[in-house]
Amino acid sequence: MGRFFKWCFGIIGVLVLVLITICCVYLGREWNRTTYFKQTTIDGYDVSEKTPEEVVPVLKEAFTRASVRLMEGDKEEAKWSLADLGYTVDEAALLEAAQKALSKQKSSIPVLIDSMMNGNQYELDVPFLHDAAKLQSAVTVSSMADARVENVDATVTYDEKEKTYSIVPEVQGTQLNDSDIQNLVQSSVEDVIGGSKPAEDIAAQVQPQLYIPPQVLSTDAGLNLMVNTYNAYDKAVITYVFGDEKETIDWGTISNWVVLENGEGYLSEEKIREYVMALGQKYNTIYYPRNFTTSLGNTIEFSENDNNYGYLIDEEGEYQQLLADVQGNTQTEREPVYAYTGVDRSGTDDMRTYVEVSISMQHVWFYKEHALVTEGDVVTGCVAKKTETQTGIYPIAYKESPATLIPSNETNGTGVTFWMPFYDGQGLHDASWRSAFGGQIYQTSGSHGCVNMPYNLAETIFNQAPTGTPVVLYK
Repeated sequence: MGRFFKWCFGIIGVLVLVLITICCVYLGREWNRTTYFKQTTIDGYDVSEKTPEEVVPVLKEAFTRASVRLMEGDKEEAKWSLADLGYTVDEAALLEAAQKALSKQKSSIPVLIDSMMNGNQYELDVPFLHDAAKLQSAVTVSSMADARVENVDATVTYDEKEKTYSIVPEVQGTQLNDSDIQNLVQSSVEDVIGGSKPAEDIAAQVQPQLYIPPQVLSTDAGLNLMVNTYNAYDKAVITYVFGDEKETIDWGTISNWVVLENGEGYLSEEKIREYVMALGQKYNTIYYPRNFTTSLGNTIEFSENDNNYGYLIDEEGEYQQLLADVQGNTQTEREPVYAYTGVDRSGTDDMRTYVEVSISMQHVWFYKEHALVTEGDVVTGCVAKKTETQTGIYPIAYKESPATLIPSNETNGTGVTFWMPFYDGQGLHDASWRSAFGGQIYQTSGSHGCVNMPYNLAETIFNQAPTGTPVVLYK
């Protein structure tokens, strides 16, 4: 009986030894295996019985399968593979990570046994390499399906009927910079690759802020300054009246006077003064050289010193009035502000009514609106006594009836019925004491400088020539 138990124990011992030997041999073989155990996955892919070298292509294919789409709204504008964009799996780094995973499954006997029984589930970040030049070559605005819509800048428009300026808003186009969509695509790709899960299709969505904005927006300070300034002055219409002639200035002229600078809009004083000066040069008649055609058809040239009749614009007064009219958007019809005025004009013709005195002929003509009213012989200043009548053009300063004339070197006055002075005590008047007029009387028995006329001639001129009528006197 004792021998039997000894024999049994011996058999058991041999079996145990054999079993241990078998286990050691088996574990040793598994310890040195170069493939993954069954039921092992990497990033969700079955890698059972595969070597790391065999796993790398599997992961590479899975993680580079995704396509990249450039979207604009709901429209696909372009599509690329990751390879098109220069993204490739870093196979060397991935192989190293896979080999480390292989090593982990037999890091200890318990781990080895567990791996043999249950397999392993590993999550590896799949590393990528990137060739930026490929992405920059592939991703361009020209690669997009739809042509780009051009921007339209904000502009200023003028409503002629309403005489109002306004801003036409800009139109936002769909223009893009290559660099902006390249950055968009790159960031969209890199947000999802490089992890332990393969990316599905990648959408890079074009956002409105990527569009190149118009260069000029409706909020542009310059445009708004222009509109506000122009609207402050563009309705002014000033019509100058020069007798039968008129001259109008409106926005076509005024716009040239507007200055926009340093964030301010204003009227140019210099340009308005230049306009007023030019207006005067065109329409001023007093103190300018003047040619006069006599009743006999001769031309007399009067210098600026001899021409003391006519119209003269008050440049300062007119500048102030014109400035106020424009600033007030005034629509008016008026004469300019004058320093001196005549009695009648049509444009630059300001001697439609005048008294003409020829000293050499001792004769007077009176014209009203270019029509001869009366004429007759006269007696002018005495040559012998050197009290000759002044030559030149002078306005009738005033009219008086009756009047007493007292020469500067006498004390007794002479009564006349019609007195019309024009220059330094000289004037037109009747001379009832004279029985004759004309001829050579003035040489030795002329006046103190006045133009003596018969009663009826003086009466007609007095009654029909208004104060201010020019008297033209020449030798």
